[in-house]
Amino acid sequence: MKKRYVICGVSNRAIKMFVGAMLDQFSEMTEVVGLLDIDPRRFSVCKSIHPELDSVPCYSQDQFEQMISETNPDTVIVTGRDDTHVDYILKALVNDLDVIVEKPMVTKAEDCQKIIAAEEKSKGKVTVTFNYRYAPVHMKIKELILAGKIGRVTSIDLNWYIDTYHGASYFKRWNRIREYSGGLSVHKSSHHFDLVNWWIDQKPVEAFAFGALNYYGPEGELNPRKEDGRYCGTCDVRQSCDYYTRWNSRSQSAVVKDDHIGAIGLKNGHEHYTDYRPDQCIFDSEINIEDTYTSTVRYNKGALLSYSINFSTPYEGYRLAINGTKGRIETTEYHIPARIPFPVPQQTIDYFPLFGSKETIHVVHKEGGHGGADPIMLEDIFLGVDPSRNYKILSGAEESAYAIGTGEAIWRSVKERTPILLDKILFPNSEVHR
Repeated sequence: MKKRYVICGVSNRAIKMFVGAMLDQFSEMTEVVGLLDIDPRRFSVCKSIHPELDSVPCYSQDQFEQMISETNPDTVIVTGRDDTHVDYILKALVNDLDVIVEKPMVTKAEDCQKIIAAEEKSKGKVTVTFNYRYAPVHMKIKELILAGKIGRVTSIDLNWYIDTYHGASYFKRWNRIREYSGGLSVHKSSHHFDLVNWWIDQKPVEAFAFGALNYYGPEGELNPRKEDGRYCGTCDVRQSCDYYTRWNSRSQSAVVKDDHIGAIGLKNGHEHYTDYRPDQCIFDSEINIEDTYTSTVRYNKGALLSYSINFSTPYEGYRLAINGTKGRIETTEYHIPARIPFPVPQQTIDYFPLFGSKETIHVVHKEGGHGGADPIMLEDIFLGVDPSRNYKILSGAEESAYAIGTGEAIWRSVKERTPILLDKILFPNSEVHR
């Protein structure tokens, strides 16, 4: 018998990954029975890409209860703008429905507490799609740690680099407003914090950070002219903007070059969506988030994380080292080699025992989004967790809360210039650390 799904937020992520997968490889066990969004144009875009959904009913953002009553779903998939997640998750749990939600689960630590409390009272369960866990290299690192290869984890160094193509896209779109995204320490870095938390099986306790808006916003040093309200597609100084000219020729549309909107084949994104353009100027004064962080996180079993992220670098990828009482793991990833202006090696893992010889581990890389992670995660979601795997990998509400809490603690630390205890923002009414 097919499970019935409704989609809250008909976004690129919903259209490209979830809906496409359900209509293709998982069509025998899944059925999309309802679509909900604030913008009716998104229904048209979705159905033009997936005409199989032509007869599926559509609902506005205030018709959630009507949709549940009329479609009788088993599961709610939440893939809209980050700040909209919390309401749909809570409503789904009240109706005893399972929830699959795109990361970040919510944008604020206080909303995490609401969802955890609601889940405890509900027959429904929250699953958060932290797909980075499923990348073959990341799964292998988890297995090495579980096998005791490096002993007890004592410290982690993680430096993440976002190139000028990907990094600038966050500042063209709604992500640039903290009210909508929680800032990039939540929207993006929660991915990374979840990875570390999962790898080492420890809970973050305290965070301290510095951060700044170095590249984007009106004071960005490469801003060709201080003026609000510009759009890449119509800007008269775009040929003087290095961020534009690196990725666009004079005859190309800037919108097509956005790595999120362009992914679903929209010729001009602003023609399809109401009151929304994904090519806003990256130097606009409404931007109120940071583009650079460096931070330290302390964990409940003694590990220490040194983390940094920069959203305007010449290439994209990360460098990771995990130290333990018996050894060290190192790996470097160069993400999307087609956007890197020099040859890059395929990612491997180097294992250094504390006493002994180095081993280089070659991991079998797989096809699919996020380094081969998406197809594996979708199988776990729609087919059930792979029974041959001997460790937990799908993320739940509480695990997601710690990733979000770390992200919020970091931007609060930047603003307040003091260390932030996660308990105080995640579980302020609890006397016991969860």
